[in-house]
Amino acid sequence: MFCKTDHRILQLALPSIVSNVTVPLLGLCDVTIMGHVGGAAHIGAIAVGSMIFNVMYWLFGFLRMGTSGLTSQALGGRRMGETVALLCRSLLVGMLIGLAIVVMQVPLGRVAFAVMRPTADVAALASPYYSVCVWGAPAVLGLYGLTGWFVGMQNTRTPMLIAVGQNVVNILLSLLFVLVWGMGVRGVALGTLIAQWAGFLFAASLLLLRYGRLLRRHPVGLADVVSRLGRFFRLNLDIFLRTVCLVAVNLYFTSAGAAQGALTLAANTLLMQLFTLFSYVMDGFAFAGEALGGRAYGAGDAERLRQTVRRLFGWGAAVMLLFTLVYWLGGTAFLGLLTTDGAVVRAASRYLPWAVLIPVAGMAAFVWDGVFIGLTLSRGMLTSCFLAALAFFALWFGLSPVLGNHALWLSLLVFLSLRGLLQTWLYRRSIGRHGFTGA
Repeated sequence: MFCKTDHRILQLALPSIVSNVTVPLLGLCDVTIMGHVGGAAHIGAIAVGSMIFNVMYWLFGFLRMGTSGLTSQALGGRRMGETVALLCRSLLVGMLIGLAIVVMQVPLGRVAFAVMRPTADVAALASPYYSVCVWGAPAVLGLYGLTGWFVGMQNTRTPMLIAVGQNVVNILLSLLFVLVWGMGVRGVALGTLIAQWAGFLFAASLLLLRYGRLLRRHPVGLADVVSRLGRFFRLNLDIFLRTVCLVAVNLYFTSAGAAQGALTLAANTLLMQLFTLFSYVMDGFAFAGEALGGRAYGAGDAERLRQTVRRLFGWGAAVMLLFTLVYWLGGTAFLGLLTTDGAVVRAASRYLPWAVLIPVAGMAAFVWDGVFIGLTLSRGMLTSCFLAALAFFALWFGLSPVLGNHALWLSLLVFLSLRGLLQTWLYRRSIGRHGFTGA
């Protein structure tokens, strides 16, 4: 039966889902622009440059996740001055890390290109893309902090407006710089850079517009911002290391597929789009878990926390069943939409049953990630992800000589499901220890 908690979950989840969907649309637009004005090297340059920044910024995702959990708890406890201090703290740390990236851009770029190992023609085009986009690091990481704070304040509509506005600016400027002014890859990079700073300034404007009274009522000094940096960094170190585990598994999945040949790599890449689509939707419910779970925990309301977790899993189960059914019935047709290469579609179809099981294996991990962030159970997130990553690599190296690419997909599904199972146990153990028995 639909209840007030369901309404709040959807109110927070749906705008986040819209925000997530804008991300692949932007990437598709950049690739399409380059595909019409250049060759394979131009498309490859965008792919390499984007991957460098995606991995780099993903590692600093703790700026968003750590901020949302702490802020939602402070809001639940009606500690409004602390919410303002958390905002300033996350902004300060994000901008400082961004400035450090700008200062260290040359050695960081050398390391990134050495790891990616693009061909000479692709590297020649990706290099100017990197050298332009790197100046957006302070804006991107500052926006991470602002987004996390908005989510913690139970507000996902503002991040949605920011994401949509930023991506529209990016697409329009890229079209102008490339198709009208003929700036090539550098034009795409410049459009991205301007959009990143425009998004940050737009977010700051919306912050002052909606929360200006709160900021004036609870002024904070530098001492307030610095006072609890220790806890902020302890929490975020766990999230950072957990993200390293995720990056290691994802990058190795791609690398192991590539080692089996171009056809297997292409097949795995197509099938991973099914995982990506599912993750965009489930991330919306994870955001709701961050906001609502953290607020209930901060208020000491065990019953509200129990109901939030139950309803989140109810919605997660519904999404899981829907995606599993759609992938089972329409997976092959979807692959045909992504490519006209019959050999790639046939290769991907051999592994499609594994991809159909992704929602079943991954649903619990997505929901628990949101709840754990809201409750600031960062050590539990790290522990579960680390152990699941060990299982992934153990299974792959043990079974790959016999099962080949099937072993890779089995390892990925075990990684996802084991995270969910471990987090279920850790949640009950941690909540019980803090007096929230039965949650």
